[in-house]
Amino acid sequence: MAGLFFVFSNAVMSALSNLKPSYGIQTMQSINRVILNPLFFIVFMGTAITCLIIAVSVIWNSGQPANFYLLSGSLFYLLGSILVTIVRNVPMNNALDKAEPESVEAANLWDEYLKRWTAWNHVRTIACVLAAILFTIALRKM
Repeated sequence: MAGLFFVFSNAVMSALSNLKPSYGIQTMQSINRVILNPLFFIVFMGTAITCLIIAVSVIWNSGQPANFYLLSGSLFYLLGSILVTIVRNVPMNNALDKAEPESVEAANLWDEYLKRWTAWNHVRTIACVLAAILFTIALRKM
């Protein structure tokens, strides 16, 4: 997930900000609809389920050298990716989806959306990178 979030933070949102607002809105609306597919859900939620299983396992099997890193990695993913997505990015996506791309209101929404959505996406990117680093350290400790 870190790679997907990084691409949006690093390139996609900047590219969309260079477009006429109505084009950027229409493109992001399309992206937000297309990304909701089975493969995305398997990766996004499959990772979350795996992190939950890891967290529960760590709690039940205390005292292992890798536990701190496993639990920390799981929490970074669950809080920084899943929770931020649900609480921050999805509501913004839903509001954007209701916008009429050619309207003045949509253009104003778009300006704010670009700033806020991208900032929260940076949080998701960093959280996923940190989770990956922590899981890598955990593997080395096993």
